[in-house]
Amino acid sequence: MTEVELRSWRPDDVPVLLGAFGSPDMAQQAARPIDTPRAALEWIGLWGFRDDAQAFAVVANGQVVGNVAVSNIDAHATGWVSYWTVPHARGRGVAVAAARRLADWAFRERGLFRLELGHRLDNPASCAVATRAGFLAEGVERAKLSYEGVRYDVERHARLATD
Repeated sequence: MTEVELRSWRPDDVPVLLGAFGSPDMAQQAARPIDTPRAALEWIGLWGFRDDAQAFAVVANGQVVGNVAVSNIDAHATGWVSYWTVPHARGRGVAVAAARRLADWAFRERGLFRLELGHRLDNPASCAVATRAGFLAEGVERAKLSYEGVRYDVERHARLATD
């Protein structure tokens, strides 16, 4: 398993964010385009001041190679997990290791009980990450997401503190 460290995002990580969100498969993964240094700093700032969420830069071999986050933390001790890696870090177990570390942190430090995530059915790599990180498939949410007028089914996964 790849060794990763999770740390807070910093202003000097802006080039990593611009490179990551400049990748065609990442362009729609943020609420607003992250295509300028200012937009990247705003993205970092949004994660830094929330009680219902925490994002971490994923560091492998001394380089920031991705993001892992838990958001929408609710009164039921449930949170929504998301993750991404830069293209050159994919397929090396980085996202799996980061998702596992995040889950451990969320259960231990935030006292969460349930973590959920979802992936489009046409994204088998994300499904593999979820499964290898201990998130069990729970079912398909039909036509949940819409990108450029196309609806996509999403498979929901969850991991419990007791798993």
